[in-house]
Amino acid sequence: MEKYYIGVDLGGTNIAVGIVDKDGVIIYKKSTPTNLPQPEEVIENKIADLCREVCADKGMTLGKEIDFVGVGTPGIVNNQTGVVAFNANFGYENWHLKDKLESLLGVQVGVENDANVAIVAEVVAGCAKGCSDAVILTLGTGVGAGVVIGGKVFSGSNQSGTEIGHMVIDAGGRPCNCGRRGCFEKYAAATALVYDTKIAMQNEPDSLLWQICPDIDKVNAKTAFDARDMGDETARKVVDTYMEYLACGIINVINIFQPQILCLGGGVSNQQESLLKPLQEYIDREDYARNLSDRAEIKIATFRNDAGIIGAALIGVK
Repeated sequence: MEKYYIGVDLGGTNIAVGIVDKDGVIIYKKSTPTNLPQPEEVIENKIADLCREVCADKGMTLGKEIDFVGVGTPGIVNNQTGVVAFNANFGYENWHLKDKLESLLGVQVGVENDANVAIVAEVVAGCAKGCSDAVILTLGTGVGAGVVIGGKVFSGSNQSGTEIGHMVIDAGGRPCNCGRRGCFEKYAAATALVYDTKIAMQNEPDSLLWQICPDIDKVNAKTAFDARDMGDETARKVVDTYMEYLACGIINVINIFQPQILCLGGGVSNQQESLLKPLQEYIDREDYARNLSDRAEIKIATFRNDAGIIGAALIGVK
């Protein structure tokens, strides 16, 4: 009998649950709003109920066809004990998520940081398949990061490592929620690009940016790229500045880890070649290993919004 796995992508907006096969293919998925803030037990029961629902919908049974549930969650996670030491988005501390879900579902549960499960998905079945050394950067609300070294997820001695989004690239720069100033994510996240686009629009009322997006409150990470492609000089400056900061952080990461593959995910990665081509030009000039034939390769992540489900499920694949 073929075995399947359940992956849970626990987000601040939605909880998504999917049944996944050993090759990382989602067979079926459903989601429900998270509706924060909520007590821990409410979230635990939402996850458990959704796991039971996807099984029932597909005629599968927990403990029979499915004997593992993996959860990807924001926060500092001990992947051995399944305890979430701190989840700022949810306001939880010392959350014994693994034990609670195992009690509710009666099967083995694994818990891992959400960025870490994203790199697991890419290494097992995505753009970094087969790589022993790989990094993923997700350019979304912040800059998330997952790192695999020697075939194993690296999270430091205290499970709070690889917070690459909080690497300072502009000393004394923009204030960050982490308490520092000039963090990478304040310049390279999708939200940073949106912020810079809005400022440019306010300063340049004749910019084509206003034709692309007449309502400034609806600006997204695509707006500046679209206006730049139409020949707008203001948008070009926004994109060029964004690319300089993004490249700075990425080259730092490459110089530290020299991965085989560096995957880019999150909303900005939808720009595909418009993102990769200029990044590669910066890297070719500044990568410390630029004279070697064996160099890090940048790719767009394969799984995008499904990375959490797939990666969480695949931590149960032996």
